[in-house]
Amino acid sequence: MPRLDDQITHRCGYVAIIGRPNVGKSTLLNHILGIKLSITSRKPQTTRHQILGIKTDEHVQSIYVDTPGLHQRRGSAINKYMNRAAASVMSDVDVLLFVIQAMEWTDEDEAVLQRLESINAPVILVVNKIDQVSDKETLLPFIGEVSSKFKFHDVIPAAAVKGLSIDKVELAVAALLPENEAFYPEDQLTNRSMRFLAAEIIREKLVRELGQELPYTTTVNVDKYEEDENLIRIHATIYVESKGQKTILIGRKGDRIKSIGTKARKDIETMVETKVYLNLWVKVREGWSNDEQALRGLGYGEE
Repeated sequence: MPRLDDQITHRCGYVAIIGRPNVGKSTLLNHILGIKLSITSRKPQTTRHQILGIKTDEHVQSIYVDTPGLHQRRGSAINKYMNRAAASVMSDVDVLLFVIQAMEWTDEDEAVLQRLESINAPVILVVNKIDQVSDKETLLPFIGEVSSKFKFHDVIPAAAVKGLSIDKVELAVAALLPENEAFYPEDQLTNRSMRFLAAEIIREKLVRELGQELPYTTTVNVDKYEEDENLIRIHATIYVESKGQKTILIGRKGDRIKSIGTKARKDIETMVETKVYLNLWVKVREGWSNDEQALRGLGYGEE
C-alpha cells in the first residue's frame, strides 16, 4: 500500500465491517487479507462471531472486525447473540465499512442505517456485488439514492468476490485511521486460535452441504486439538437439536458426514500447512440455539 503522507510515520486502528446478512462482508475481509479467514456461503447468517483480521503494510496496520449480519430474525437466543456481537463493535472502532448489495435496499439495510445515526466514527459505504448488475445504467441512480440517506465519508462501488475496487476500500480506510504504532506483530493475521478457526471451517462445510434450515440448528465444538511434529489431530463434535437432524447430517451409510469431514480436513490442511487427522462426532443437544447457558458453553460468550 502506498504511503499516505510523508509526515506520518504509521497509522493503526480498528475497522468494523457491518451490514445485513449475505451482502459479502466475509468475502470482502478475505480478499483484503489475501487468505480465507472468515467462512462464507450463499446462505445468510453464516458468520456468527466477530472475526478479527489484521492487515499490516509498511506504514499502515488495519484491524478489521468482521461481524455477523445485523438482521431482524428474532426469537432465538442465537439470533439475539449475533445481533449483539455485530452491534457491540460499532461504537468502539475508528472506521465503519457499511456493506450493501448493489440494486438492493431492504428493511434490514434501513435498520443498520438507523444504528449509524448515533455513531461518531466515519462511515464508508461499500456497494458490493456490482458485477452481478446486468444493466449498468441503473447502478449510478441506485448509488445516488442510497448515498443521500446518510452523510457517508466515501461511497465505493465494488465486487469483493473479484477483487474489484478493494484497493480503493483499503486506501479510504487507511486515510481515516489514527496515527499509531502497530498493535499487533506484522505476521499476525487474527486474534482467533487455530482451534476456533478449525471449528469455523467445519461449520462452513455444514452450511454448504446441508439444506436451507438445518445449518442454523447446528454448531461445532472442537474437543481436542493436538499438534505433533508432522500431524495435527482434531476431534470435533457437531451438535444438532433433534434425532431427525442427526440422521440427515450423517447421511446414508455415513456418506454426508464423510463428505463434510473430507472437505473440512483439506481446508484445514491448507490453512495449517501440514497433515490433519479429523474425527467428527454428531450429538443431539435439544434446544441449544435458544438456551443462553448452552450457548456460553459452546463458545458463544460475550465478545
